[in-house]
Formats: sequence, C-alpha cells, structure tokens
Amino acid sequence: MSFPTSTPAYVLAFDTANEVVVIGVGVLRPSDRTIETAASVEVAARRASNTTLLPTIDKTLRDLGISRESIACVAVGRGPGSFTGVRIAMATAKGVASALGVGLVGVSSLDAVAWGVWDAGMRGPLAVVADAMRKEVYPVRYAVSETGPQRLEADRVVKAQAAAAELSGEEGSQPETMLAGDGLCKYADLFAPCGQALDQAVWTPTGRGLLLALQALWQAGDADPFDAARHNPAFALPVYTRLSDAEENERVRLAKNDPKNLVTGVQDVAAAEEAAGLRRDRRTTMNDTAILNARADAAGLTYKPLDAAHAADVAALESQVMGSDAWNEALVADELPRPDRTWWAAYAEADGGRAEAEAESDSAAAPTSAGASAGRERLAGYAGGWVVDGQVQILKVGVDPAFRRRGIARELLSRVAADGRDLGASTCSLEVRAGNAGARAFYESLGMHALGTRPRYYSDGEDALIMEGPLPVASRDVAGMALDVNGARATQVLPHDQQLSSESGAGDPGFASHRPLILAIESSCDETAAAIVDGSGELAADVVASQIDFHARFGGVVPEIASRKHIEAVCGVCDECFDRAAQALSIPCLTWHDLDAVAVTYAPGLVGALVVGVAFAKGAAWAADKPFIGVHHLEGHLYANKIGAPDFAPPAVVSLVSGGNTLLVHMKDWGDYETLGATIDDAVGEAFDKVAKALGLGYPGGPAISREAARGDASAILFPRAMMHSGDLRFSLSGLKTAVVTHINNERAAGRELNVPDICASFQQAVVDVQVKKAETALRQTGARTFCLGGGVAANPVLREAYEKLCGRLGVRLIMPPLSACGDNAGMIALVALDRFADQRFYDLDADAHAHADLDEPY
Repeated sequence: MSFPTSTPAYVLAFDTANEVVVIGVGVLRPSDRTIETAASVEVAARRASNTTLLPTIDKTLRDLGISRESIACVAVGRGPGSFTGVRIAMATAKGVASALGVGLVGVSSLDAVAWGVWDAGMRGPLAVVADAMRKEVYPVRYAVSETGPQRLEADRVVKAQAAAAELSGEEGSQPETMLAGDGLCKYADLFAPCGQALDQAVWTPTGRGLLLALQALWQAGDADPFDAARHNPAFALPVYTRLSDAEENERVRLAKNDPKNLVTGVQDVAAAEEAAGLRRDRRTTMNDTAILNARADAAGLTYKPLDAAHAADVAALESQVMGSDAWNEALVADELPRPDRTWWAAYAEADGGRAEAEAESDSAAAPTSAGASAGRERLAGYAGGWVVDGQVQILKVGVDPAFRRRGIARELLSRVAADGRDLGASTCSLEVRAGNAGARAFYESLGMHALGTRPRYYSDGEDALIMEGPLPVASRDVAGMALDVNGARATQVLPHDQQLSSESGAGDPGFASHRPLILAIESSCDETAAAIVDGSGELAADVVASQIDFHARFGGVVPEIASRKHIEAVCGVCDECFDRAAQALSIPCLTWHDLDAVAVTYAPGLVGALVVGVAFAKGAAWAADKPFIGVHHLEGHLYANKIGAPDFAPPAVVSLVSGGNTLLVHMKDWGDYETLGATIDDAVGEAFDKVAKALGLGYPGGPAISREAARGDASAILFPRAMMHSGDLRFSLSGLKTAVVTHINNERAAGRELNVPDICASFQQAVVDVQVKKAETALRQTGARTFCLGGGVAANPVLREAYEKLCGRLGVRLIMPPLSACGDNAGMIALVALDRFADQRFYDLDADAHAHADLDEPY
C-alpha cells in the first residue's frame, strides 16, 4: 500500500501487556522520521483486553476522523508482560496489519514505559520492573538522558527477590535510581531500597510512549513504518524470556542421569549399576516414556533435547571430531542443568543403517561407544548454545562423520536457535577455526558474517574466526510446520473461459457468482487452520498447519506451546489459504477486502489457543470492515459431514469422538441440537493417548494404537465395557484406561514381555463396543434415519467399520466425513459460518474466546 505525500499517513500503535489497554495514533513525518502524536489513550482492562481493545481502537479513530485506509503502519507492544495480554495484542495486530496490507513493527513494552518516563521530563538512572507472575519480574535498567532512554540490558525474567538484590547492589540503597513498572504494585516494599518509585501514572506503557519507542527505532534505522515487506506481520513475535513450562521441566528431568529404561518404564539394573550413586526410583510413570514420543524424520533421524544419559556418547564423539579441544563427560553433564543453556541431539537407530552410514563416511569408523551403549539409539550429532545478553552463543556443533551431509548440523542449530529465540535472543554468534573453509561456508549459508578473529584461540594455536548473524531458525512451510493443503476439499478449478484478469477479481461479473466468500480460522487446539468457502458451500481452499511434532515428545498437547505456535503460524496459514483460493477460483489474487465475512472458532477448546484465533480474526475483520462470525467448534464437527456428503441434512444422530469430547447428539435441525449423553470423565481420544503413552507408542495415540491393533487379537484380553448397560447414553473411559495400565504394569512386574498388538486390539475393541451399543440406543430412541460421525477418533478404521455394520443392520443411512476432515480443520468452521452469514448472525468487536460452551444453547 502506498500513501501520497499530500495525504497524512498514520501509525496505529497498541499494547495490552499489562492490565491496561494502551492505544497511540500518530502522524508519520518521513522528512525527519518523526511521529506527531494524534492520540494517546489508556483504559483499564482488568483481564478484559480482548473485549476492550478493538472497540477502543475503533472509537479512537472515529473520534479523530481517521479512516482505516489512512493507516500506513501498525505498531504493537511485544511485551514482556502478561502472557495472555501480549498474545492478544500481537494476534490482533497481525490481523489488522495483514488485512490492511501494511507493515507490523514490534516495540518493547518496557521501552515504551521508559519513553513515558522520559516524556514526563525525568532524567537519570531508571529501572523498569514489570510483573512476570510466579514471584518473578522482568527487570531492565536504562540511562535516561536528554536524548532519550538508553537500554542497558536485554529482557530477562528473574525472581523478584533476586532482582531487588541486584538493583540495590552491594552498597545498599540507590536513591538516585528511578523505579517504574507494574511489578511495583506487588513488590513495592521489596524494591524500596533500590531507588525512588515514580508516580504510578508512568508505571505502564502509554500510547505516546509506544509512538516514541517506534520513532526511536525509525531514527536509528531499525524500523521503517512504510516498508511493509520488511515488517511482514508473519514475522512479528512476542518477547519471550523463557521456554514453556513443559520444556523447562523436560530440561530439568533430562539433566538428571536417570538410568530408567525408557521403553519399559522400569529400572535397567545394569545401567543402574553403571550409574551408581544416582537416582534409582523404580516407580513407573507414563512420563518416563515421553522422550520416546519424538518422531523420526524421513531419514530415520530423531531430534530431542540432549539428556545426561548420553553425556558419555557426546564426550566420545567430541574426542573424535574436536581433537584436543574436546570436552569430557563431566563438562558436558555440567552444561545440561544450566537454565541459560540449550542442547539438542540427533539420534539414529542403534544398529539400523550403521553399515550404510559407515560406508558413506570418508573417515575412520566412528567409535563404538558413541550411541552404542546398552542398545540405545546411536548419537548422530549434537549442538549447544548459551543465551546471554539477547544472543545465542553457539558452544558446540558436532556430527558423527558417518552421518554427515544429511543436514543434521543445520537442523540442530535451528532447534538451538528456536530455544534461544524463546529465551529472548535475537542474534547468533560463534567461533570457528580460521582454516576450516567448509565450516565457514556452512555458517555463511546461514546468514552469518565474520566480525574479526581471536588469535591463537584453540589449544593448538590456531586462530578463531568470530562470526555473527541472525538466528538460523528453520522455516519449513510455516513456523516450522509442514502444511496440509486442500485435504478436505475436492479440487475444483473454473473453466478457462471463466478465468478472471483483474488485480483481485472481486469486481469481475464471474466472481460475483461465488459470493459470499468467507474465510474461517480454527485454532482451538494444536492445529492452525484456515479455509475459504464460497456461496455454494464449495471449499475454495483448506489449509492446516499441524503442531503434532512440537507436542509429541510430551505425549500430548501442551497448551502453552500450542498458543505460541498459533501466534507464529496464523499469518502464514491465511496467506497460503488466499493463494490457494485464488488458484481455485482462477483469479490472480484474493485479499481480505474481497471477502464477505471473517469467521473463527470461539469455543470450546484451549482458551490460550482460542484467544489467538479470535483476536487475529477480529483484527482482520475490523481492518477489512467485514462482518465477524463466531463458530462453535463442535458444531463444526457436525457440519464436517457435509464435506463428504453435500446433500446431508438433519435430522440425525451424531457421534462426536475426539481428544476432548465424547458425546452423542440428536441433530434435530441445523442449529437445533440436543446432547443425549456425554463422557463423565475421559474422552475417547484422551484414553487412546494415555494408553499409547503407557505403552511407549508415542503421540497421537489413536493412529499408533490402530496400527498395533491391526496385528493383534481383539478377544485376547477382556477389558471392561464401562456403562455399556447403564440404561442411559453416558460414557466413562477412565476405568477402562486404568484397567489397561494396570494390566501393563502387572505383566511387567511378572517379567513377561508385553503383547502390544493384543493389548491395543483388546482395548480398542472395548471402546468400539460401547460406542456402537450407545449409538444403537440413540438411534432407536430418536427414530433418526441418519447417523453421522465427527472428531479425530472418527478416523479409526475399526470404529468406522463397526458403524457400517450397525447402520446396515438397522437400515439407517451412514454418513462419515472424509478421513482428512475428521480432525480439526477450518473447512467445517467455514461451512457453519456460511449458514450464520445467511442468517446475519454476527458477533461484535467485544466478542471473546471461551474454553467451554454448551452445544445445545443457541449462540
């Protein structure tokens, strides 16, 4: 988007990192790179940022008489601050900037506070202490001079007591230091010896502070409000100062050299004797198998955080590839527990591929100790980094010569870089031997450049070349995730005589036949999805970015990781959706302004994940001036049956079975639903995941159990059929799951090898028997002549076959969504939105996400 010099160009800035909604509107002056403040608005949000932000923005611009088309740039407070608050601002900003086609510049929320202090006329040393919850704060020191605040340190998270001790210093009270930040609301007494608390009016960001922070970036050449390509909204991220809780806990666990056998979950005696003096806890938990859930890539390599059990393997490989600069086992083990370190390793099967790998090597055979101990997987490579002062310093990168030229080093570095980014780093540095031309070329290919040399840095006297560059984070398709494109739609391209040639196609008469066009977004769990539906109900595009690989090693979905990945992926998924839809409609380009409405899943699901989708969709709908539609996720699964059978219509009985839901629904009409029965504890998908985890089969559990069950005897073990004859339509899966886990533990305690196929087949059959029995009862009670499925477990082949037999016996029509449409997807959300659009059932800008919502209640 270009702006004529005769027309004022504005920047819209906002921040919700604290309990305040902050909005700044400024006039951009390119001649001297200044921003004239047109409005600075601060409104108390009190945990209502998502319902307050856009209505306040809309009112502010209307009061100023500024149109959306006059906005040349969006700036957003990136945090650090409240996790949810930062995501709301970031997701909204991404939606607004994407729909307007302008750049999105992220600014530090703490820098905005510092500029607010400067704007209030105060000068001198400043400490901004923002609340990080959990008795922690984000402390940053500044030197505030006449020219502005100068940041003295990178963002980090610290225990409040430790931060106060740092600020007070060894000499005690520092009366000349000014104190600001909402952390003082909780810890005023703790920080009292550290300096003088300023007036509370400057403790949080202000709209003018945001604009001043952006102006400073502009004048320093670190931002250009008019350069949309440089500031692509897809690349803007919140300020992270830590890994997710699950990842932090994982690092702590893996840093302990626990010789527990990860396959069986019980202590390996020989390994325990080798690890004398270390923890010997023989209790079995499902988490003991979690590390096995990491998925191997196409080359058979598995990437996992490095664990202490492989420290000796790293040391052995170090001695081979690092020579006299190799670390010993003790040094490696000492690195792993440090919170500012991140270490990753690549593994191959202990025996698989060894002969082939060694045949490819142009060096001596790898040492037999590397990865070969106790039948464990073989260590193929490792990499580690130290995160300090906003930078990842690469400490080590080593690859077994037998596995080189397979992209292992690049992949390991991308994972170290991703962790570094989440710990607040923005650049990367390392030292490499000056004479190692191959390594230098490799690092240059990652965007790194030489800064200078360290004379005689290595033990043999060779110089080290210092290199620095951007974080080498892997992009893959979108945010490190591969895309599933058009999995739920039948490909349909217009005939050549209907192809359009205008810039967007929206004004062409042939395009009008596809109205309305609605884009829908789904982000309720661990898929970021977008789809576009036309007026006939045809899906013009359907795109899904799955996060399974990010959650697999934890044995289930981690809500914090899911929310982060949605923030990273949502722009890319929507961009791909527009491109695919334009191709399907045979037009050169499709934009947000060509749509008739924007829809999103608002409930139920993981609230942190839903918030991202809702905030993004609302922002885009507002910016494009389109109606906004909220859709119930479970109603989407009902509509998914239209993807496989466009003529499907109620009444019907529908079985919704997924990781979070198990229920039978009487679908009386579109929008008129009665839940006949639901689970009183675990959902079917949840039970599959837990049993698979207990067996060490990985995540997601449904496909893993189905694969094993196909080789087993379903009648081998008589597991309970809970509530099968209860007389009602409720379900219970917790007892069945417990019975299976108990059987597993009893077999192991008796020293018997588990018959995994039989366990899986028997467990699966117990689930299917109950589902089918309850479905038959529901069909007889309602008299419905159509039966449908929905949810991820609806892809289970044994369940589908059982329903085919049931419906054939009862003379009932069976409709099942395509396998690709059983899981979460935006196509089903788009189909619901199409009906809601026809009924003009729109949501306002104060709509919010909800973790729970009753399907039976109209919305």
